[in-house]
Amino acid sequence: EVQLVESGGGLVRPGGSLRLSCAASGFTFRRRSMHWVRQAPGKGLEWVSTLTAAGTTAYADSVRGRFTISKDNAKNTLYLQMNSLKPDDTAVYYCQNDDSRGQGTQVTVSS
Repeated sequence: EVQLVESGGGLVRPGGSLRLSCAASGFTFRRRSMHWVRQAPGKGLEWVSTLTAAGTTAYADSVRGRFTISKDNAKNTLYLQMNSLKPDDTAVYYCQNDDSRGQGTQVTVSS
């Protein structure tokens, strides 16, 4: 059974940083592309970032230069380092592979 469990969300002031983690199990993590997506209040899902099995990264324009996606294959864990956070980054953040999505972690950016 595929499991994706996000953690690391919370309340942070504008300009602050958070690091999200996603613990993966039930599939061969190192061979799969992984993604972060988010859903802001009252809005649809928005793609944030992708890390392919080969190590190629991609970012939405809204987060490029501020967010960094990475992974630790030995720990089956995906990360999202978020710096210079803005109120518009407030959302539930989900990790997913091409078939499954976790339950999400709330990120709130507010003064």
